[in-house]
Amino acid sequence: MNDTVRYWDYLGEYTPRREEYLGAVDRVFSSGRLVLGQEVAEFEKGLAAYSGAAFAVGVNSGTDAIVLALKALGVGAGDEVITVSNTAVPTVAAIRASGATPVFVDVEEDTYLMDVSLVEAAVTTRTRCLLPVHLCGQMVDMAPLQEIARRRGVRLVEDCAQACGAAYGEERAGSIGDAGAFSFYPTKILGAFGDAGAVTTSDPELAARLRRLRFYGIELGYHAEEEGFNSRLDEVQAAILNLKLPGIEAAASARRDIARIYDEGLAGVGDVGLPVVGRDCRHQYYLYTVRTRRRDRLMEFLAKEGIETKINYPHPVHLMRGYRTLGYRDGDLPVTERLARTILSLPIYPELPRRHAERVVEAVRRFFSGGR
Repeated sequence: MNDTVRYWDYLGEYTPRREEYLGAVDRVFSSGRLVLGQEVAEFEKGLAAYSGAAFAVGVNSGTDAIVLALKALGVGAGDEVITVSNTAVPTVAAIRASGATPVFVDVEEDTYLMDVSLVEAAVTTRTRCLLPVHLCGQMVDMAPLQEIARRRGVRLVEDCAQACGAAYGEERAGSIGDAGAFSFYPTKILGAFGDAGAVTTSDPELAARLRRLRFYGIELGYHAEEEGFNSRLDEVQAAILNLKLPGIEAAASARRDIARIYDEGLAGVGDVGLPVVGRDCRHQYYLYTVRTRRRDRLMEFLAKEGIETKINYPHPVHLMRGYRTLGYRDGDLPVTERLARTILSLPIYPELPRRHAERVVEAVRRFFSGGR
């Protein structure tokens, strides 16, 4: 089928603005400053203002954003970080890179987000940090986590990789915890044209340490005050993000329009479970993920119809071979494991043509009406 419905395609966004992007790259190349220059400083200021935090520190990826946030907060060997297994591998890889041990709690079946009612029981004397993952474009119920963190004396870091601009009440992702870790991988709500990330915080001392850690631990001159990393946001990617940041609300609105087509067209179809928006939450719809027991057959059917879909995520991290040493077994996180067998993400990005979204709806309805 020639008119393929792509799961994601950045060319629809890039092509109309090609000269702007090339101009931004040329501006960087002509500036005489290629690393940690004006573009990064401008983006950090803009992201902080948009997210509602006092500071933003640009780093080279969303994974490093978590690693540096944990390191800056003093999390390391011997510490435990409570998080979820229904997430991208980088969340867990970053915890391990900090030297800490991830402790998993299960998620809610309708929102796919951390089940905060399970967190208190998972806290031990070794718990140093809570790391909720704002998945699919929606924030975790943060008020209970704030209370637990305050009462138990642990830190709170938000994984905002999939939720830039999402809101919980009046507060945006990255402004509630001690720190917020962002990814600007190309597919994200705010995406660069390569790897990029940032950490937000309203703590000036934490921001200063993050800036030091991203640059080998160096603060003044070429003298390392502590062991650090090479994790700097590239000037070229910062320049691209500076072009994109002002349009993030319009892009999110376009995502919500597509989600509305799916919501209305797929309501009551077969056993399809639609995404649920949490109370007092503004969903950015980075992903539009449905649930069905016939997931694999539906995915195969849609592929034959020229419709690309994706499973986020087919294997829970706690059951992956690379993390078997953590000691988890089948059945330990039943909701997470059930979701891995039933979830399917439909195409959603700002430039997705409306006719393509409608075609997805029509194909899904036809699949279920045919009793496949």
